[in-house]
Amino acid sequence: MIFTQTSLGGVLCVDVERREDQRGFFARTFCQNEFAAQGLPVNFVQSNISFNTRRGIVRGMHFQADPHPEGKLVRCTRGAIWDVVIDLRPGSPSYRQWIGVELTAKNARALYIPEGCAHGFQTLTDDSEVLYLMSEFYYPELARGVRWNDPAFGIDWPIADAILSERDASYPDVAP
Repeated sequence: MIFTQTSLGGVLCVDVERREDQRGFFARTFCQNEFAAQGLPVNFVQSNISFNTRRGIVRGMHFQADPHPEGKLVRCTRGAIWDVVIDLRPGSPSYRQWIGVELTAKNARALYIPEGCAHGFQTLTDDSEVLYLMSEFYYPELARGVRWNDPAFGIDWPIADAILSERDASYPDVAP
């Protein structure tokens, strides 16, 4: 695997090293030793899948509050998404900054999102599927979010007409 640090500390792109032949390719997507060497979690406790029927769906921007913050390893296993991370860690050099990374079934890239960052994505194709590995169990009472189009962050979403859940559309703006 190839780990590439992004402009947000602790947010890494994880690319596979393909072994290709006439049948296709084989690649490792997780190795406990390689993740540990990068300082990433090695004991994921939960795996989730998100299937999205239409292009333009936005899911996010979500995080889990203390005392059970969660890290995520996210991979698009069907279709394509624009994956977005906002650094919400006070004291971080990249506090309130965001990045976006295209994850597709074809590029097989994953994105690691550390604790304290909000995460969301927008589907770029119909019938997109996203697989998450979580470093912490889900606690509904600790689920939090920030608004996907809050001007405080200025996220550049690729599709203007977003399709949102009521919950995601209802998050308030953060204070300036």
